[in-house]
Amino acid sequence: MCGIVGYTGSKEAFTVLIDGLKKLEYRGYDSAGIALQNDGRLEVAKAAGSIADLERKTRGKFEPVTVGIGHTRWATHGRPTDDNAHPHISCCENFAVVHNGIIENHLALRARLRDEESHRFRSQTDTEVLAHLIEEYYDGDLLLAVRQAVSRVEGSYAMVALSAKEPGRLVCARKDSPLVIGLGEGENFVASDIPALLAHTRKTYILEDGEFASLTPAGVVVTDARGARIDKQLFEVKWDAVAAEKGGYAHFMLKEIMEQPVAVRETLRQRIDAAAGKVTLDELAFTPDEIRNLEKIYIVACGTAYHAGLVGKFAIEKLVGLPVEVDLASEYRYREPLLQKGKHLVIVISQSGETADTLAAMRLSRESGVKVLAVTNVVGSSVSREADQVLFTWAGPEVAVASTKAYLTQLIALYLIALYLGDIRGAVAPALAAELVRGLRALPDQLGLVLAAERLEELRAYAARLARWEDAFFLGRNLDYAVAMEGSLKLKEISYIHAEAYAAGELKHGTLALITEGIPVIALATQQAVLEKTLSNVQEVNARGGSVFAVTQEGHREVARQVDAIFYLPPVHDLLAPVLTAVPLQLIAYYAAAARNCSVDKPRNLAKSVTVE
Repeated sequence: MCGIVGYTGSKEAFTVLIDGLKKLEYRGYDSAGIALQNDGRLEVAKAAGSIADLERKTRGKFEPVTVGIGHTRWATHGRPTDDNAHPHISCCENFAVVHNGIIENHLALRARLRDEESHRFRSQTDTEVLAHLIEEYYDGDLLLAVRQAVSRVEGSYAMVALSAKEPGRLVCARKDSPLVIGLGEGENFVASDIPALLAHTRKTYILEDGEFASLTPAGVVVTDARGARIDKQLFEVKWDAVAAEKGGYAHFMLKEIMEQPVAVRETLRQRIDAAAGKVTLDELAFTPDEIRNLEKIYIVACGTAYHAGLVGKFAIEKLVGLPVEVDLASEYRYREPLLQKGKHLVIVISQSGETADTLAAMRLSRESGVKVLAVTNVVGSSVSREADQVLFTWAGPEVAVASTKAYLTQLIALYLIALYLGDIRGAVAPALAAELVRGLRALPDQLGLVLAAERLEELRAYAARLARWEDAFFLGRNLDYAVAMEGSLKLKEISYIHAEAYAAGELKHGTLALITEGIPVIALATQQAVLEKTLSNVQEVNARGGSVFAVTQEGHREVARQVDAIFYLPPVHDLLAPVLTAVPLQLIAYYAAAARNCSVDKPRNLAKSVTVE
């Protein structure tokens, strides 16, 4: 999710790297750094904060050189500090590495390198082990050393290595995280995203998983893990610079919707023991007694995060066997909640970690002596610093104001918490836990099926009809109602269509008065236990002339007979269905907003992070 730029050629590398990193600022970051190759040594500069901070720190420091690598970091392992910023260097300071992704076995690698090989570590990051592994394996060939180093790594990586011993050469490797090679005349480039390259070239190679590349000013050689050369197909970029920032998509929101399979996979990494069929949250330090003594859980959040909390309530009550109360942070802080030290746990959810009302609610809880577990996407944020325990989501930066991938990863975090607590309390049957773990692991691939091109066209066609209306309704029962609330919010936020979400059973209590001929009604029907009752409510809408679009799981063919249009989800355990159900609702909102020529990424009157009350 962070920014990588590398250059080898005849231009001044410092300027190329800084300009390239600036082109990637839209992705979000909290520190920046560069490493330059200069006459048999490496020169490194890093700064927490902005690229401008890095420029001020390095002004006049470096001689003009023509080879280097740069990075903007979004903190994962370790807070945003100078030491934790990339590039990372080896003990002998002859090797530097920049890296995007997560190295799952970094603790074991670090321990071996430190204890058995006497390597000295300078940071808290997972990335630094790569620099030390390359030093360990280097025997005159940087590419071979990189291949050997990544063979020891479990996880994901887009990485570029630089050596003081091999003038003019960069070596890079890719697994699960994007990396692009830019081809020039007497110069070559590497970057994590195309915008960093467009000022210099539109001719590129897109590296695939398991591929390596060696770059010199004279050319680029791409190989596989065995060292066999690969003839890459040239990809010529046709997008302009603005479109390139969005990966060729029309809006950041659509790009971020499409990134959700990767975001979910990253949030699950290292947190599931597939063989044991259980969740392992090693980053949490609650004692078993603290968990067993709990009598109640509060979930506190705002907006989309609040809707994630409603889903979390169902999961925790089912799997942990404790009552859960979900509060809007802006209300919680003023209602004097009845908190009991040692018996209650408060879970706060905030994408940015800076939401003012959520911070105030967290502080109120801690003042009462109650432990707080935070779910957030930003390492080093106020919420992450002040909470007793933190579970980070790995959604990466989210540019669009309307949250999509941050919401889905919050759901994943809450499922993980529920399974973790339920296991320690002995409340969840091992067979059910194993089934849900399998279901969680399958979600990234299932999300990919939902996001297939032909499925997008189904939703685009429906949204074009919806866009002509000024009112719409969302219906659901049980977990579907929680997701209906999020779907309604998305539509309101970005298309400015007035939308309301109702628990379907409440139709008889006044809501039916608003159902008129043709009015769009989106009915969620994924929960088998209440499917018949939901269909009964759909029939009530039909009788009043409403036009029903249903979202349901494959196999629920009886739904199709009672609605005007339908979208099928891959089969999934009912408890996990919200992760899949949310995606077509996000896309309907997106396509409706685009059809109405609304400002999709920056809707009127809204801010990405609400840092005032």
